[in-house]
Amino acid sequence: MDEVNQSTDRDDNWDKLHEECGVFGIWGHPEAAQLTYYGLYALQHRGQESAGIASVDELTMHSHRGMGLVTEVFQGNRLESLRGHAAVGHVRYSTAGGSHIANAQPLVFHFRKGNIALAHNGNLINALQIHDLLDRQGSIFQSTSDTEVVAHLIARGGYPTTVENIRASMTMIKGGYAFIILTDDQLIAMRDPHGLRPMALGKLGDAYVVASETCAFDTIGATWIRDVEPGELIVIDKAGLHTERFAEVTRKALCTFEYIYFARPDSDIDGYNVHMVRKQLGRVLARVAPAEADVVIGVPDSSISAAIGYAEELKLPYEIGLIKNKYSGRTFIQPSQELRSLGVRLKLSAVRKIVGGQRVVMVDDSLVRGTTSLRLVQLLRDAGATEVHVRITSPPVRHSCFYGIDTSTREELIAARKSVEEIRAYIEADSLSFLAEDEMLSVFGVKEKEKGHGFCNACFTGVYPTEIYTTPSQLSLPRT
Repeated sequence: MDEVNQSTDRDDNWDKLHEECGVFGIWGHPEAAQLTYYGLYALQHRGQESAGIASVDELTMHSHRGMGLVTEVFQGNRLESLRGHAAVGHVRYSTAGGSHIANAQPLVFHFRKGNIALAHNGNLINALQIHDLLDRQGSIFQSTSDTEVVAHLIARGGYPTTVENIRASMTMIKGGYAFIILTDDQLIAMRDPHGLRPMALGKLGDAYVVASETCAFDTIGATWIRDVEPGELIVIDKAGLHTERFAEVTRKALCTFEYIYFARPDSDIDGYNVHMVRKQLGRVLARVAPAEADVVIGVPDSSISAAIGYAEELKLPYEIGLIKNKYSGRTFIQPSQELRSLGVRLKLSAVRKIVGGQRVVMVDDSLVRGTTSLRLVQLLRDAGATEVHVRITSPPVRHSCFYGIDTSTREELIAARKSVEEIRAYIEADSLSFLAEDEMLSVFGVKEKEKGHGFCNACFTGVYPTEIYTTPSQLSLPRT
């Protein structure tokens, strides 16, 4: 979920890309809200700024949302008021400037056809254009979230049923998205026609479950059925599960960063286990960019699997050379400019007994602006490493993402301005290597330069699977 109006102010201490949301929904269970809580807990890595749950009990919709982690938002007896057999939940990461309660999800609305709650993972690339059109036609917005644009389109629809109005609304929006929508009598799930954002379908007894990742199913004891297909609309109600296509798939383009960085290692996405993909990325990286070294370490947590693969391929020892402070993810004070250089040390510390006097290979999943890599290399050298060789399990990030990932502007991306050798000098590493796009895709069985390979690599290549909108235009709503 993205902001209609974005700010570019970001935390310079940690320049990783950020997935912007996780969604979870369940239908047909007497403890729907409680299970949604546990599902969101499993998806907490996809967003730590806000969380929310909406439930439905007959024709009454209950909801609670707040700023903070799932455990903070639902302290005490908050869940007790969320009665009902169906629920939808959301965890959120926002761009800076949009972190406030008005944008926390699920967004809940009451209109002439009843109640509706929307939870969204992704970004609508034409939200500005639709927002401008609706605003000129008199719509009143309560948030800066692109998700609210969809709510207005549904409410304005002229069809007799909510599902028909949702289907018509989907013809207007473009981008990468996974929606879960709860009404008084239905749970509806949709995945964008390119499959840019992930979504899976599962079952718990007689209840149906949908979620951004399968790790949420494991947490609540649900069984994975299948992935939601790109362009698919699933409706779950008292009569069971119904599915249809609201759009044809012209090109499947799942975001490769789901495997490289965003998803939990124990999740399976579109038939691939995330841990196994990362491990294989490390093996490929070792073959194309070996290093003469004594020990291999990974940057916690997302690069551990790849580091193990890299070490195994070269028959080098893998060690835990960096320790993550698990309590550093959310801070409530902002350091002064003089103390900003300590940001990485708040999150990670080097194990001197492991890296001291050693030639170290540091495996990481990505390099965005270079500030974190520079400080990690310095951290390892301060701990006594004699050499630091940096290996990245993805290509250089040279372009911004418009599909639900918080990326820096292109001017801030170091690979858009510098060569690999210039980046190596900037981060003060002894050597630096990235995977090429073809090498990365080989892990998925994609042949060299194979077209229509099923993945979005736009942040590496600048080739986007959809058109990109930059300014408001004269749009018209579909006739119903």
